[in-house]
Amino acid sequence: MAKSKIITAFIIILLVMAGAYFYYQKEEGQKKEGQLTIYGNIDIRQVQLAFYGEGRIKDLLVDEGASVHAGELLGQLDDSRLRASVEKLEADVAAQQQVVNRMHAGSRPQEIKAAKARVQKAKAALTDARITYNRLKKLSKTKFISRQQLDDARARLDMAIAALKEAQELYSLVMEGPRKEDVLAAEARLDALEKALELARQKLKDAKLYAPSDGIIRDRVLQPGDMAFPERPVFTLALTNPLWVRAYIPEPDLGKIALGMKAKIQVDSFPDEEFQGWVGYISPTAEFTPRNVETPDLRTRLVYQVRVYVCNPQNKLRLGMPATVTIDTKGPKHKGPYRPSEICQQEDTRP
Repeated sequence: MAKSKIITAFIIILLVMAGAYFYYQKEEGQKKEGQLTIYGNIDIRQVQLAFYGEGRIKDLLVDEGASVHAGELLGQLDDSRLRASVEKLEADVAAQQQVVNRMHAGSRPQEIKAAKARVQKAKAALTDARITYNRLKKLSKTKFISRQQLDDARARLDMAIAALKEAQELYSLVMEGPRKEDVLAAEARLDALEKALELARQKLKDAKLYAPSDGIIRDRVLQPGDMAFPERPVFTLALTNPLWVRAYIPEPDLGKIALGMKAKIQVDSFPDEEFQGWVGYISPTAEFTPRNVETPDLRTRLVYQVRVYVCNPQNKLRLGMPATVTIDTKGPKHKGPYRPSEICQQEDTRP
């Protein structure tokens, strides 16, 4: 009797366990029906920061691991020579501007009066020379003067005529002012100096290195005292936005995902935490599965690269972290464009 009760109880326990197992499998099947799990690594963009100009590094203001913001000053070259060049060109521009101003202003009133006075003086001298010549010409007929005296008077008359023409031409030049060609040449030189000054000022600005966007300094390659060149990086900047999981999806599952689908990301460093994400890129071409990607499928099959952008408000995720991505293939989608900064801000402000 006791033995039959034990057998009955054992059968009941088996039936309960079987029912629980089948119920669990059913729930798991329903749960996973609208989900797709893929595997990958955290990836970010990196920027090699270098000075636009060349020179000796005077100061670097950040070290590895420092968080920087767009527009933040990171370093500076020795700019003493550049400043001297700017100051010299500023003086050259100011001097040439005065030359142009003088040409546009024309002759001064005093110069005009002096030129007019020279014309009056030349006219008076001409009148006197003509009277003298006429008088001597009459006397030469009566033989009271020599032929040489008459020739000398004629020469003085011709000289007076030439002097009056010269004074009149000078007066005309003073009244007209500088030649148009000279004015244009002076203006062209002024424009060239201004362009040279603009370039010198830009070179002076290029002696400072600014962060192009928010990020974290990953490497500091050079030190104060080193020579910097445009092709020689000073810092390596890891951009914190956007940040994504680079994963690969087999071709049979490609039709299950679409841009904007929401996803949850988990990493080994924070096993109890889920990071919000969404599908932001699907490669149009197939490739072989990379060796560093762990999937349950065979590695030899063709896959498509997928970028699942992820929100990282507390900067817990790091480059290269292995990640498990669960994509909600049945839920609502983000509507494009899929800008990480905008969507992450929406996720942070959810009630």
